Amino acid sequence: MSTRICLLATAFLVTAFLSPSHAANLTVGMKRGAPELKSAGPATFAPQGILLVGDTQGASLFAIATDDKPAGSPAQPLNVEKIDEKIAALLGTSTGEISINDLAVNPETGSTFLTVGRGRGPDAKPVILRVDSAGKLSEFPLDDVLYSKVALPDAPEDKQRQNVTTDMQFTGGQVLVAGLSNEEFSSQLRSVPFPFTTVDKGTSVEIYHGSHGKYETKAPIRTFAVFEVAGEPTIMAAYTCTPLVKFPLAELKPGAKIKGKTVAELGNHNRPLDMVVYSKGGKDWLLMSNNARGLMKVELATVAEIDAITARIADTAGLPYQTIEEYKKVEQLDRLDKDHAILLVGADSGGFSLRAVELP
Repeated sequence: MSTRICLLATAFLVTAFLSPSHAANLTVGMKRGAPELKSAGPATFAPQGILLVGDTQGASLFAIATDDKPAGSPAQPLNVEKIDEKIAALLGTSTGEISINDLAVNPETGSTFLTVGRGRGPDAKPVILRVDSAGKLSEFPLDDVLYSKVALPDAPEDKQRQNVTTDMQFTGGQVLVAGLSNEEFSSQLRSVPFPFTTVDKGTSVEIYHGSHGKYETKAPIRTFAVFEVAGEPTIMAAYTCTPLVKFPLAELKPGAKIKGKTVAELGNHNRPLDMVVYSKGGKDWLLMSNNARGLMKVELATVAEIDAITARIADTAGLPYQTIEEYKKVEQLDRLDKDHAILLVGADSGGFSLRAVELP
């Protein structure tokens, strides 16, 4: 069986750049006005500069036409030091009163969009910021835009509301959404058609957690990526403490319950934060940031045939990986192009910077 992985993201980029005139207008059906986001959490891009934002407090997804235009040079190195201080100054507050929740790069312009909370906790006000390829930071105005919205059913309440949407990806005309529902079998993956029409109950997902030595159905996926394994679109999902699990995309059915294949355990006392997939040197890789175990580069050459982990694991097992020591405290990342990524990086002295770096 071939283990060659064809990155769907690359296919998306080629489609976006080479044949935009042949794509349907994805803003048809949107309305103009001010989207009433209650929060701005996970974010990703659909084609035609449409920013998808998960509103966890509102248990909704928003699609916002950014009309984003290129600025600067794509080859221009991006390095915005102390971006948290610049954001706080722009919003007229202090760094202690902002949270940078996610970043998403518009693959058609190279602009980085940040979803931010102004304030703390569930009452934080949602803000969307844009950093163009020249490094200029500005607030993206939400008072007069084309947008659409869809509500997520069966959303959890109380402390679990923040997990109704933990990560999102756009692929094949679908918005894939990871998170929790209010059902007992609560960990879910939803496949939402775009442009938005309806949203179903989602697919409940079960995994074997090697560090815990048991099957689990209530832990949310923290971050995931989509790519092809042996010609089959596949979701690679990371959970806290830190199993990597793959699910065939074709198995996502409304109301179904599926079991993923655990292909790696990357160590306990750790929470995955973000990931991308890419090719380099004739091999395919997954790059994942973590809160305690650094930036990991996971080799995917054997992902198609590796045995599933079904017994307790004391430390690490499965797919091989290396820790990229050059970059520490990476909070968020996204691909800028086929060779580069944008990183949100913390400093030992505090604060954050935004950097474009070569994929390792």
